[in-house]
Amino acid sequence: MDIIFLNDLKIDTIIGIYDWERETRQTVSLDIEMAADIRKAAATDDINHTLDYKAVSKRLKSFVEQSDFLLVERLAEECARIILEEFDVPWVRLKLNKGKAITDASGVGIIIERGQKPE
Repeated sequence: MDIIFLNDLKIDTIIGIYDWERETRQTVSLDIEMAADIRKAAATDDINHTLDYKAVSKRLKSFVEQSDFLLVERLAEECARIILEEFDVPWVRLKLNKGKAITDASGVGIIIERGQKPE
């Protein structure tokens, strides 16, 4: 199995349960690992035979910017669903970091894995 990754994809969105969070955009950061078989792309040097990580990042950025979920759990789940369904990825590991949500922590968030991880 090969993994294509995106690290520290920063996106501004409305996220949170507190009143101030419903009015102020916050920056979330996504680290994403996606299963992909890159052998044909490597052999042909053709992007049509691989997962286009730019297309994934543009789609997620558009979605997250327009979202207004209460919980990071819901946002992470929806991002994983988009990757699995729209980009035909069999497995995804997604880390969503909400940044400075806790004063004394450098980050807080969630890590999820969805789909079937190929051998």
